[in-house]
Amino acid sequence: MRLSWIIGGSLLLASATPGAAAQPDAAYGAYQRGLYQTAFREATLRLEKNNDAAAMTLLGELYNQGLGVTVDPKKASEWYRLAAQRGDAHALAALGLMALDGRGMPKNAVQGRAWLEEAAAKGNPLASHNLALLLLTSESNADLQKAVALLKRASEAEIPDAQHALGVLTLKGRGVERNPTEAARLFERAARNGSSVGEVEYAILLFNGDGVPASESQAARFFRRAAAKGNAIAQNRLARLLAAGRGVPANKVDAAAWHILAAAQGLADPWLDNALKDLTADERTRSEKLAAERLGMR
Repeated sequence: MRLSWIIGGSLLLASATPGAAAQPDAAYGAYQRGLYQTAFREATLRLEKNNDAAAMTLLGELYNQGLGVTVDPKKASEWYRLAAQRGDAHALAALGLMALDGRGMPKNAVQGRAWLEEAAAKGNPLASHNLALLLLTSESNADLQKAVALLKRASEAEIPDAQHALGVLTLKGRGVERNPTEAARLFERAARNGSSVGEVEYAILLFNGDGVPASESQAARFFRRAAAKGNAIAQNRLARLLAAGRGVPANKVDAAAWHILAAAQGLADPWLDNALKDLTADERTRSEKLAAERLGMR
């Protein structure tokens, strides 16, 4: 189970005072532009004027990630707690994850889940996604149904990992009726939102024509996108397509380069070893150089 730590974008900082939403938010704007020291200064100035929960959450995020300040999980948790006491859902979601991980505080699964539940009840999509992941570890059908509902909520907020997780459940028919077409739609949305695992799942459906019209060329395109992000499964599948000339022109040097990268992550493939065994010494050198270049670009 992989918990999501993505809090950025419009989910991170919202105005804490009535009517302030129409005013330019200097702290949030600086954060969005990567001006983290300015964001820290502006958030601190806001706290001098009032007990601004959103500014507290932003300070927690800066300390949590070490953006513009030295990373300090304990200080991050302290700012998140102050914001959570004022009802900030984003701070509650962050606290839930920190308690589950034992980051900035003693590990406490019960408290972590409670914070996530409180944040999810307030409509926080990050909390909804992570709470769903916890529920999916249960054998209870009631928990499974709750997880599906939470994933749907997070998916509607365009959380890519939630879209991928809901797509997997939909493809398997777990907690929902099996529907490959809907699963493909969810995987495609996850892919569009930058999820490499979503790209892989969508590519597999495209290759097999499961839930979508079969298209090996489209499958290769999505495998390549995920492979470039370092996804080992995508690198392996793309290497196979390149070796066989399916969906893309055959190119064994390119195939060998992706195979090298996938194998370096522990994904061995005897079929590819055999398909690429006749490469010349020069071709192997070129594939190794290409793999090194791709690794250096990430």
